Amino acid sequence: MAILEGKNICRRYRRRGVSVDALTDVSFALEEGEILGIVGESGSGKSTLLRQISGLETPDSGELLLDGQPLPVRRTRENYRTIQMIFQDAVGSFHPRRKIADSIRETVRNLCGPGLEPDWQTLCSLVQLPLELSERYPRDLSGGQCQRFAIARAMAVQPRILLCDEITSALDVSSQAQILRLLSRLHREKNMSVIFVSHDLAVVRSICDRVMVMYNGRLVEEGPVADVIRSPREAYTKKLISSVLEVRN
Repeated sequence: MAILEGKNICRRYRRRGVSVDALTDVSFALEEGEILGIVGESGSGKSTLLRQISGLETPDSGELLLDGQPLPVRRTRENYRTIQMIFQDAVGSFHPRRKIADSIRETVRNLCGPGLEPDWQTLCSLVQLPLELSERYPRDLSGGQCQRFAIARAMAVQPRILLCDEITSALDVSSQAQILRLLSRLHREKNMSVIFVSHDLAVVRSICDRVMVMYNGRLVEEGPVADVIRSPREAYTKKLISSVLEVRN
């Protein structure tokens, strides 16, 4: 059953007096408990789609459905708790003058209620970081550590859907692998639904159940990740795969 659906989502920007179609009639379904990958080159509309889903932006037309019900233009606290987003720039996603713990505490109190305190021991254990690191500032942590705390911040409000926007692309190979293992474990343990945006098909192949391929703001192909990579139908998908992967049947 689909937990989240998008129907004919369109988004247009106006840049230097020129209209640019960032999303054109994009429809999708995210099933309960699956990891859906979205791939495409820079400017294909991947991150723009996540911004519509998260509520950071509002589509010009089309509809987003959560559990079959339309998501309101003005999202509620419950909507924001249900759908949490993790960004590529982990360090920049935290307030530079606040300790990590204060930023996470603010999110919990804004979305769950004033005076509430996160279960710090459980939360830090969840992302495999020592509790004392939460009392540091973002600049005092590595990119991988900040990304783990960004995941902890999202998990602190117990979301059902996690939106991951290029969350490993700014990390070194070792940190990338650790974040992917962490995300896979949380997905299994919490039975979360995840949308994972990446330009790296190898990463998508390693973690996702299905994949959507986007090009120039349009959805050009979708299906089980193994099927799309092994037997792509569209010329753009074939070009994308050939440029980054050696596919063996």
